Amino acid sequence: MSHIVSIQTEIRDPVAIRSACNRLRLPEPVFGEVKLFSSAATGWAVQLPEWQYPVVCDVNTAKLAFDNFGGRWGDTKQLDCFLQGYAVEKAKLEARRNGHTTTEQLLGDGSIKLTVNVGGAA
Repeated sequence: MSHIVSIQTEIRDPVAIRSACNRLRLPEPVFGEVKLFSSAATGWAVQLPEWQYPVVCDVNTAKLAFDNFGGRWGDTKQLDCFLQGYAVEKAKLEARRNGHTTTEQLLGDGSIKLTVNVGGAA
């Protein structure tokens, strides 16, 4: 039986943050206080390609802090890719934790179809 699920992503898992960074070939996330342009934020800092300042993920509140100056200091498409990567990696982690397997398919529009095989069956 097939089910389509929509996921609203909340960044709350440091393991999935690290997995998303590995998936996208980004530097390892670093926990700490990070200086943004005119403020500071504490959390897991993720350095996106060509972004002047990192995105800071507060896993306690699921809030992201970043300063890309309206796209001048970083393309929001890179942030979208990170969020998508996080969502896929988190779903895979949860599926494995529950004894299931997953398969991925990259679709032509850039979205990812993730199939969770219940009970590990392919």
